[in-house]
Amino acid sequence: MNRWLYLTLLSLTIITIQCSDKRIPADLIIKGGTIYTVESASIVEAVAVKGDTIIYAGDLAGLSKYEGERTKVIDLAGKTMTPGFIEGHGHFMGLGYNELNLDLMNITSYEEMVEKVKEAVAKAQPGQWIVGRGWHQDKWTKKPEKLIKGFQTHQLLSEVSPNNPVFLRHASGHAGFANAKAMQLAGVNQLSVEKLGKNLGEGGEILLDELGNPTGLFNERAQSLITKYIPDNTAETDEQALELAIAASLRNGITSFHDAGVSRENIELFRKFKAAGKLSTRLYVMLTGFDSELLYEWFKRGPEIDASNLLTIRAIKLNCDGALGSRGAWLLEPYSDRPDFSGMATLSMDTVLKISREGLRYGFQVCSHAIGDRANKEILDRYEVAFSENPDKAINHRYRIEHAQHLHPNDIPRFGKMGVIPAMQAIHLSSDRSWAIDRLGEKRIKEGAYMWQSLLKSGAIIVNGTDVPVEPINPIASFYASVTRQTLTGQPEGGYEPAEKMTRMQALRSYTLDAAYGAFEENIKGSIKVGKLADFVVLNKDLLTVPDSEILSTEVAMTILGGKILYEKK
Repeated sequence: MNRWLYLTLLSLTIITIQCSDKRIPADLIIKGGTIYTVESASIVEAVAVKGDTIIYAGDLAGLSKYEGERTKVIDLAGKTMTPGFIEGHGHFMGLGYNELNLDLMNITSYEEMVEKVKEAVAKAQPGQWIVGRGWHQDKWTKKPEKLIKGFQTHQLLSEVSPNNPVFLRHASGHAGFANAKAMQLAGVNQLSVEKLGKNLGEGGEILLDELGNPTGLFNERAQSLITKYIPDNTAETDEQALELAIAASLRNGITSFHDAGVSRENIELFRKFKAAGKLSTRLYVMLTGFDSELLYEWFKRGPEIDASNLLTIRAIKLNCDGALGSRGAWLLEPYSDRPDFSGMATLSMDTVLKISREGLRYGFQVCSHAIGDRANKEILDRYEVAFSENPDKAINHRYRIEHAQHLHPNDIPRFGKMGVIPAMQAIHLSSDRSWAIDRLGEKRIKEGAYMWQSLLKSGAIIVNGTDVPVEPINPIASFYASVTRQTLTGQPEGGYEPAEKMTRMQALRSYTLDAAYGAFEENIKGSIKVGKLADFVVLNKDLLTVPDSEILSTEVAMTILGGKILYEKK
């Protein structure tokens, strides 16, 4: 080797060594506690952040090159840090509006609902609408004396609100309860019911009493008979609701949120907040399938993947059946507690197939709501047709079924085989399992309800969530349900169908890395790894080691988004 070449190589080697030893001051260093990376179940001692990106995750000895005069250091003081939680299925504006309107989530009787409405009426102007959400008749500790097909009737409600129309959505959102004034405004009475029912087509039901009078309960699409008379939200209340949703997410350690069914108005509001620097939760948006014009506008323009990772629009939400609580979930066999009824499809399966084809063609993920076993089977069938017709586009489709709550045993392995993601909300087991057995019977419950471990063994990747505002936005409660399969009061001992429990790490992944995968974002978030976004949640207890009895008392101490502390418990 000639001398000139030798000296050149030697110089390059020295420069390389010097560069490798060069200090890279971090903006933020976090240490002093247990840090779960969710990368091969590893634990590290420290993390360093530059801007919004992780630049180091390792032991304390490797930190020295990242420490600078202006580096902020967070001492966890023994606390636990994980990747920020990702809410895998919720309704962002619904979360905010649940805090603005009547919150009926924790009531325990019909009388308590009536009392809350009475208090709201006392503060309202005559004729002003009273709206709320969250009641669930199967969770009441005291049942009404009169029930029609399992639901209360409107008379008590109407007595306390004679001059104010009232509409109270079921916790599931799949049914609503109206008073006499609301039905009067909507023209719903004994004479009009048959005509109105025919105009609804498939997917809606007005419950009637023994004399043919409407009871006030409107199931699925029948809700629109009332809701079209409720005044639209104002720009001011929309902004209030969005601010409340962001704050609630950060309080609960949620740094990303999969918003399941968004309107064009909501998208514009999200953009406005982003432009103003006020969008402090990363949103992954599913366009609402209720607006076909919106879908085809987006098909023409294509997905919008945000370079700043705050607002990405590349999915579609289809509502294909109802909920179990309202007996709207579409079943293969009739309900055990209503033998004349099997639920209903709320969207034509021809439409599901059409949108499944269009999603592949234009690069959009399709996310279909299905709770009942028949709805799940029918959607899997349509997905399978679309995939077989366009195998090249279907290689990395990541189509989802939202909820996948009750499955026929034959359909469980199809999720893993087809690469369909079950986006499930473990907290529904805690809330629903004790009464769901009345709807489905023991055999269907044990063979196909909340089948988390069976789905994971099939090769499926589960995305976890709460379906807020159907349930409170609390990832820790859903984590608890995932690993214990108990109610939030700890019943039954050992959990329902314990073989289907997730492990602690499986549950954490379902709220972090696997949830990121469900939005094509596993390469930028969901784990603590160099090059990924610095989104973290700090907890006062170690969710992976504390006894089951201590999980629910675990609290969010801090939420960090893009390297910035956006929430800290005082």
